[in-house]
Amino acid sequence: MASVTSLSDSVRQHLASALSATLPEAADADPLLRRSDRADFQANGILALAKKAKANPRELATQVVAQVTSGPVIEDIEVSGPGFLNITVSDRAITENLAARYADEAGRLGVPFAANPGTTVIDYAQPNVAKEMHVGHLRSAVIGDSVVQLLEFTGETVIRRHHIGDWGTQFGMLIQYLDEHPHELDHKRSAEDTAASGEEAMSNLDRLYKAARKLFDSDEEFKTRARRRVVDLQAGDPRTLAMWQKFVDESKIYFFSVFEKLDMEVRDADIVGESGYNDMLAETCRLLEESGVAVRSEGALCVFFDDIKGPDGNPVPLIVQKSDGGYGYAATDLSAIRDRVFNLKASTLLYVVDARQALHFRMVFETARRAGWLNDDVTAFQLAFGTVLGKDGKPFKTRAGETVKLQDLLDEAVDRATAVVRDKAEKVGLTEQEIEENGRYVGIGAVKYADLSTSAVRDYKFDLDQMVSLNGDTSVYLQYAYARIQSILRKAGDTRPAAHPELALAPAERALGLHLDQFAETVLEVATSYEPHKLAAYLYQLASHLTTFYDQCPVLKADTPAQTENRLFLVDLTARTLHQGMSLLGIRTPEKL
Repeated sequence: MASVTSLSDSVRQHLASALSATLPEAADADPLLRRSDRADFQANGILALAKKAKANPRELATQVVAQVTSGPVIEDIEVSGPGFLNITVSDRAITENLAARYADEAGRLGVPFAANPGTTVIDYAQPNVAKEMHVGHLRSAVIGDSVVQLLEFTGETVIRRHHIGDWGTQFGMLIQYLDEHPHELDHKRSAEDTAASGEEAMSNLDRLYKAARKLFDSDEEFKTRARRRVVDLQAGDPRTLAMWQKFVDESKIYFFSVFEKLDMEVRDADIVGESGYNDMLAETCRLLEESGVAVRSEGALCVFFDDIKGPDGNPVPLIVQKSDGGYGYAATDLSAIRDRVFNLKASTLLYVVDARQALHFRMVFETARRAGWLNDDVTAFQLAFGTVLGKDGKPFKTRAGETVKLQDLLDEAVDRATAVVRDKAEKVGLTEQEIEENGRYVGIGAVKYADLSTSAVRDYKFDLDQMVSLNGDTSVYLQYAYARIQSILRKAGDTRPAAHPELALAPAERALGLHLDQFAETVLEVATSYEPHKLAAYLYQLASHLTTFYDQCPVLKADTPAQTENRLFLVDLTARTLHQGMSLLGIRTPEKL
């Protein structure tokens, strides 16, 4: 089914026609339409047009109103203040529009695809091999996953990339230690026991890392052997590579167990770590040096920028190759850009990376632009995010001052949520299995929503008590709204939801209907600007409109059978919108809660 034209677009088209009939030079002018407390919509664009045409804005507004054909959509239009237009749409138009969304066989609720979809490579969820994931890894994973869902839903071709830290000096130390203590990673696991095996894999790696680090710091001979091992690794020595692969495989078991807990799909083929670009590093440096983008300075290959200087006033370069011939992050990131642009044919490169790396990426993107790898057809964007804070407003740490393990955090969220679900379980008749399943959905949903409902660039406080609260702007409040509708639909029995455009709507029905109509434009806007927090805000407002509707409009005890059917249709469409919107945030909506 084709997409549904929103009410605001219909009103905008009517106004644009009336504007160009009144003032032909204003043919492409934007009426600046927005939702309003005074009417359904307010148009503010006439003030700017009148100024340009040196006309009286109120008189121009009156002329435009005379040209507007009120019909099936616009019921009333009037001039307000210095030249605003207040517009009221008809009840019939609201119901018919929502009925078209409800009937969308594609299950898209009438949401159109983006006008010019391209190919986006999104780099997110980047843990490090042989290291535990901590709370700092949460935001990249959660924000990235939501942006993937949004882009795919709007028709973009999305290629996921998890740029894991799997290369560098520490691996010489780990491989050498494992070579001298060959049984450190041996353990048996059953194929189905993935959660336990993930934790087991990590505890083995963690133990090995600590033992290797202790030896590296205390034994000069071991340190020398470990450094030699780095050279073997970089030279591609088969035995060293096989041992390195063992670390990567063991780490992946752990990564997958954490991502599974986060209810996120991470595919093995999408994990292309730093090592994946090794073969390109020398050529990347050659291309940059030959084109004059990078120059040798004190033996290192550097790119300089006029506007980037250190505290001493001297330019701070991007070092692509060190003076000893080693490669840093810049060489890997620039090689990844070449791969993504020329092999994967990306039109957009999106990096979901901590805001503290903004300067690095600014320099990398500018270097790639100078080299001609990025241009008007291929853009790169860092979706920078802020820090997760504790209740005290400081970076989130354990009481001992250590970084909080992500796995522990998720387990605690699920435990808290399960207690909240269990509290109400008897009332809605949940089985023990449903209590545990819903506890997972509510706990993980709470963590994701707290993250996604904050603008990515801002820091936010991690407060589990608040996150699993049934009141306020939380995912549980939205999940509960969805479950409540499912309960009403079950109680309705044989009475089916059906749209009745002939019925007049109560104020709470109109408010709910007009908000439902904004879902499509919200999704497209959020996907274009990579701002999931705006979708979270939309869904919270939707649940709030629903609460007002419940208070004011009986559904099963409405005045007439037709009104009951119409209200069932309204709440069912609300449930579908909540379900689809939450799914785009990566959050589940249980049927009973």
